[in-house]
Amino acid sequence: QVQLVESGGGEVQAGGSLRLSCAASLHTWNTVGWFRHPPGKEREGVAAIYSGFGTEFYGNSVQGRFSISLDNAKNTVNLQMNDLKPEDTATYYCATAPGYANSPLTEPEYKYWGQGTQVTVSS
Repeated sequence: QVQLVESGGGEVQAGGSLRLSCAASLHTWNTVGWFRHPPGKEREGVAAIYSGFGTEFYGNSVQGRFSISLDNAKNTVNLQMNDLKPEDTATYYCATAPGYANSPLTEPEYKYWGQGTQVTVSS
């Protein structure tokens, strides 16, 4: 059983930055993704990356502001979030898929999930 633990959430003013990290107990992934669940809305894919290839994927709403990166030696995936907006407020989750996900910003192919970290952006 793979355990994923997110950290780095918090409260920040609009325009600020946060860096989320996700530490995995085992390196079993080929795809790692970040998802978020805004209050009153459905969970959505934010960013994903193919391990090995380094191919990155971003949701339209975060393109150009968020950046995903992998540290395979540390079994860690990071999400750098810049120019944060109030609509980025959500619980953020990391997830891993054993294969290269065909749709890396959607949930079905992800097997392991973290418990989430809260990000609150005030205006």
